[in-house]
Amino acid sequence: MVWEATVDGRKLNFRLSGINNQNFLMHDEETGTWWQQVTGEAILGPLKGRRLNPVVYDEISFTTWKREQPGGRVLRPDEKVAGKYAPANWEERLARMPTVTPTGPDDPLPPRELVIGISVNGESKAYPMSKLQKSAAVLDTLGGMSLIIALDDDRQSARVFERTVDGRTLEMFAEQNVSPLRLIDGETGSRWDFSGRAVSGPLAGRQLKKIPAIKDYWFDWKIYNPNTMIY
Repeated sequence: MVWEATVDGRKLNFRLSGINNQNFLMHDEETGTWWQQVTGEAILGPLKGRRLNPVVYDEISFTTWKREQPGGRVLRPDEKVAGKYAPANWEERLARMPTVTPTGPDDPLPPRELVIGISVNGESKAYPMSKLQKSAAVLDTLGGMSLIIALDDDRQSARVFERTVDGRTLEMFAEQNVSPLRLIDGETGSRWDFSGRAVSGPLAGRQLKKIPAIKDYWFDWKIYNPNTMIY
């Protein structure tokens, strides 16, 4: 998650404090307030009840990022902990670790099922990656907003956009046998790339609005979004 580190015009400096339900807790040095990482909410201290403003970010593969940002810079790994993340299968190993939160036979998803979590206008929904990976583009409506969840060629990199342009909702689909991903809207025939920009057609140059989303484990998402729906 990425959050603005400013509250009421005051820049805060954050440090790791601990873990709550297998999710990081942070505290700011200025007020001593404790914040939940996944929600950005202050849960203890002078700023309790406040929320940090989310920053739209990407959790995408390095291949996708390098294609889009050929001149981009890469943060040097922290040598003290880099070894823990070096194995290629570290995510698979993490997925096998038990969770501390209770699960039951009626739980609709396995606790460590990866989902794309989206919240719009008070409504939340979890989109299991296993379902999204069957198609490069999924259309849905959440909180009154028409959305498209797009997956790049690797079927791991995901982005969410509002698919309304100038008040018109676009019905979009992935172009077949094309790499990298190209989306086509049925209304104008314009083609859109994975960044949400129209690269050809009547809407060339237009940009879809990116919607904040999080790739998270189901057990974590449902704790902080108890009324969530599932796609």
